[in-house]
Parts: sequence; structure tokens; C-alpha cells
Amino acid sequence: MELIHMQPIVNSIIFSVLGIIILLAAYFIIEKITPENTWKEVVEKNNVAVAIVLAAFIIGISMIVSAAIHG
Repeated sequence: MELIHMQPIVNSIIFSVLGIIILLAAYFIIEKITPENTWKEVVEKNNVAVAIVLAAFIIGISMIVSAAIHG
């Protein structure tokens, strides 16, 4: 394959990795800000409310990152 045809695939991989890194960084920032360990609350204590808030946070950050990358 020619290099020109590979450029969209390379861009997609780069932006995907960048988006995942930004999402993980945002999660760790929220983890440090909140008083409780969110992962422990969800997994060990089965706290559905925290799971819903965490899911909403992840979806919200993902939408922001997607919009920023897409332009």
C-alpha cells in the first residue's frame, strides 16, 4: 500500500491513543479529587450511584475529547 493511503489509518490510531490517554488522565484527576476511592466503591461495595456518576463522567469526557479531536 502506498503511504498516502496509510495516512488516515495512522491518524486514526494516533488520535485514538491520544483520546484514551486524556480520558485516563481525567479519571485519575477525578480519583484524586473525590474523597472516596471510586473503584473500591463500585467493585467492592456495589455502589450503583457512584457507578452511574462515574459512567456519566467517562461519557462526558469522551464526548469532549471526541469533539476536540474531530474539530
